[in-house]
Amino acid sequence: MDKITCPEVRKRTKIVISVLVILFMVLVARLYQIQIINGEQYQKDALSSQMTSAMISAERGNIYDRNMNTLAQSEQVYDICISPMEIKNENINELTDIFSKMLDVEPERIKKACENKKSQYFVVKYKVPKLKAEEVLNYSREKKIKGVFLQENTRRFYPYGSLASTVLGFTNSENDGAYGLEAYYNKTLRGKKGRIITATNAAGTYMPYNYKQIYEAEEGNSLVLTIDESIQHFAEKHLEEAVKEYDVRNRASCIVMDVKTGEILAMANKPDFDPNEPYEIGDSRIKAELEELKGKDEELYNEKKKEAWYAQWRNKAVSDPYEPGSVFKTITAAAALDLHIVDPYSERFSCPGYYVVGNKRVGCWKTSGHGNITFSQAIKYSCNPVFMQMGQRLGGENFYNYFEAFGLTKPTGIDMPGEADNAGLVHYKKALSVDGSVELPISAFGQTFKITPIQLATAISAVVNGGYLMEPHIVKQEIDIHGNVVSTTEPKVKRQVISEETSKLMRELLEGVVSDQVGGSGRSVYMPGYRIGGKTGTSEKTDKRIDGKVAYWVSSFMGFAPVDDPQIMVLVLLDEPANGNVFGSVVASPVVGGILADTLPYLGIQPNYTEEEMQTMDISVPYVTGRTVLEAENKLNREGLKHKVIGKGKTVVKQVPSSGQPIPRNGEVILYTTENEDVSTTVIPNIIGYSGQQANKTLINQGLNVRFTGVSINAPGCVVAKIDPPPGTEVERGSVVTLEFTDRDLAG
Repeated sequence: MDKITCPEVRKRTKIVISVLVILFMVLVARLYQIQIINGEQYQKDALSSQMTSAMISAERGNIYDRNMNTLAQSEQVYDICISPMEIKNENINELTDIFSKMLDVEPERIKKACENKKSQYFVVKYKVPKLKAEEVLNYSREKKIKGVFLQENTRRFYPYGSLASTVLGFTNSENDGAYGLEAYYNKTLRGKKGRIITATNAAGTYMPYNYKQIYEAEEGNSLVLTIDESIQHFAEKHLEEAVKEYDVRNRASCIVMDVKTGEILAMANKPDFDPNEPYEIGDSRIKAELEELKGKDEELYNEKKKEAWYAQWRNKAVSDPYEPGSVFKTITAAAALDLHIVDPYSERFSCPGYYVVGNKRVGCWKTSGHGNITFSQAIKYSCNPVFMQMGQRLGGENFYNYFEAFGLTKPTGIDMPGEADNAGLVHYKKALSVDGSVELPISAFGQTFKITPIQLATAISAVVNGGYLMEPHIVKQEIDIHGNVVSTTEPKVKRQVISEETSKLMRELLEGVVSDQVGGSGRSVYMPGYRIGGKTGTSEKTDKRIDGKVAYWVSSFMGFAPVDDPQIMVLVLLDEPANGNVFGSVVASPVVGGILADTLPYLGIQPNYTEEEMQTMDISVPYVTGRTVLEAENKLNREGLKHKVIGKGKTVVKQVPSSGQPIPRNGEVILYTTENEDVSTTVIPNIIGYSGQQANKTLINQGLNVRFTGVSINAPGCVVAKIDPPPGTEVERGSVVTLEFTDRDLAG
């Protein structure tokens, strides 16, 4: 073997050293890349493999009414979770069976999750009530099945069910607001979520407690609304009755507003939904239609179901522009009086039943005409021709300027979602100012343009409150978890639109609509002891015709009280009533009347009866059972009641009506003086449609007492609209029967 020379050794040594230097430099470069350039990312990757993170839900703030009644709150529930890595294979089938039976979840989904041994976390079911969650956990412990645990969560609960649902909205599965105030104030209500960071070992199991870091959740703030739960209940009760009775096809809306502050005391839409179950269809008619489609055409069924969801969640009172009809005459009248272009009492107008504008003949609702009337009478009778003339007197520029000043060209700015930017679809000032314009006189009585109910309610409040346009609002305060006030919404005056004098005059004129029991179009709202003003409305849906003819209407009524010092305004609209008379004076005014009858006493506004009203008022039947016949007779005589004695005893053993029931003055009380005396009964006849005098005579002849509500029994065209108890009911003679009258000649 040849010997290796020194030069060769040195050469090889140099090569080895060079290779080692290069390798070292590569290693240094790689270490530099790992530790310096990509160090942060590798650190994150290491932490992610060594740490697990779980979210802590923040408790959502409550929503209260103005009296601190809870309308929406969060309650503690639990997410049922599993760690598939810890579940033994022999337990998978049993665990799948437990979850499918106890939690109603799909077995295949659970089985597949359990078999994924790389996973440490899987949610079987979200938001399970506490008792059910504990039942599942205890069962798994008894069976010694590892890997099942609970995670705290919250869910939204609405104690009053559907009450104010289109105002409140609801939350989604992530506990974030999906609709209504829940969505609009989501950032305020939801709080800040927390996290639990836990270390895991090489096997992927949790390290001891001292390796855990908890970042606590921050609870959300709460809202105090201007809504009054009681007034909201009154509004929804009467609105729901009207929807059923008149078969309203396109929902109904109601707004109750404090005219001085712009506070919303109630806002309702019917049919609506239960926010605890927002995907349940609330409209029974639509629900039945969907059931018909189910199984026949799944694609159409799913499409219609989504449409139904969005429709019932929509706050119609804020979101849906409509042609207001004759209620808008309130605005036209206020503008005309403010400019002093009409004398309401002395100047006369002619209404032959129509008015010709341009080449178009536009009819009055009363085809025979109102004859020779004053402007104040035109308001009471809701005469279209007079208001068309008033529109022409105002002129396009003045009409538009007042329209704009009353806030009808822009959104109101109410603190709610859904108010369209294009609310107030009115003709341009230039189009209204063209000589011979048809749009101007027709707009003057509320047709050919659209505004939202909240815009109209706000404008009318300005008409009656002294002329001040308020910004409507529904949130009164924001408070923190300790009850400290974070912010308060103060009443905001946008501007004064009409003078105090004009406002006072308008209140008096609108009172005549209700108080005039002979000609007032809103006389069915009259209540003894209260001064109420109002205006009827029946608008044609001109953009929804069939074969060129109007086939759908919106019936509405606006009422406010008391006239001398207005506190509240109520606006009701029934969109497409399909059963009976469509006039707002017939179908919408009783709804407002019912809401006012409940609300005014609730607010502490006491009745102040005139002498004439006192003479016709019902009285409470006194308690005379147990008294001698003579004592009973004297007591009833003092109360202004008649009596009839049945039996030969000396003491009253039974009376009909019973004590405390309302009975008309001069009504008759039947006194029974013998035990086991056969009680005389009669069957209530069907007298719907009878005139007031006919109905009264029929029931009195059957020995019944009659109470009257609605229009006066002496009003022209007065007919029975409703009977309580209903026809066919067998009652004792002497019982009180309540008749609700309407006027077949009412309109507007």
